[in-house]
Amino acid sequence: MSDKVEGNLMMIGKAGGGATAISTADADTITVRGKDLTGDVMGRLSFSAYFFLLSTGREPSATETEFLDLLLVAIAEHGLVPTNQVARMTLAADPDCLQGAVAAGILGCGSVILGTAEACGAFLAKASEAGEEALPGMIAEMRARGDKVPGFGHPVHKPLDPRAERIFELAEARGVAGQNVALAKATRAAVHEAWGKPLTLNVSMAIAAVLLDLDFPRAILKGVPILARTASLLAHLAEEKERPIGFYMAHHAEEAVSYDGEGA
Repeated sequence: MSDKVEGNLMMIGKAGGGATAISTADADTITVRGKDLTGDVMGRLSFSAYFFLLSTGREPSATETEFLDLLLVAIAEHGLVPTNQVARMTLAADPDCLQGAVAAGILGCGSVILGTAEACGAFLAKASEAGEEALPGMIAEMRARGDKVPGFGHPVHKPLDPRAERIFELAEARGVAGQNVALAKATRAAVHEAWGKPLTLNVSMAIAAVLLDLDFPRAILKGVPILARTASLLAHLAEEKERPIGFYMAHHAEEAVSYDGEGA
């Protein structure tokens, strides 16, 4: 990284002109990925298809749109998980700050909850490079190091995650399942062997495998569950305004956690 001073402006990074291939606008038109928004996109593309276009630069096929819809629906809602709890508590604390409450929930989309599709994608890329025959050895080494395999385990769904199984079922039926779905299933077998018991292949692994088989960019894998969970957060926040439970949850959390510090 380099610092370059131009006039009174310090530029961090590579010097050169800036550009974007996503969109531009003037007084009369809005161009998105080379298409006229009002004349060619609005009224023709669904939101999922539009998200695919924005993310990849090309329009999806009917099958790609169908599966993007499927995956968004699969991961959008899962009850009062931490992302939804913190959003509702934030709105309770500041009822006028809807965007802040949404942001609070999205910030909880990390490597443990919701954001693991990204780690699953990285794992599948590494497994693809090594080859399916190398999977048992890779998984055994991870087990020996005490590492967790991305996309395995779930606190509720055991021994199967019904969402993952439905995704795989539809992917096979529609001819979408490819190398990455095969690798995910082979990883399940290797994990069971290494751990000596079944571990749940969860929805994040299924999402990553199907998206990669659809040639969706690995860099945006995490964006799919984030987009989906945004819809769920908005639903929870709409309900919070009508049937508030934010402070109720906070009260019960305080009651459930005991103090064991000095003077206890």
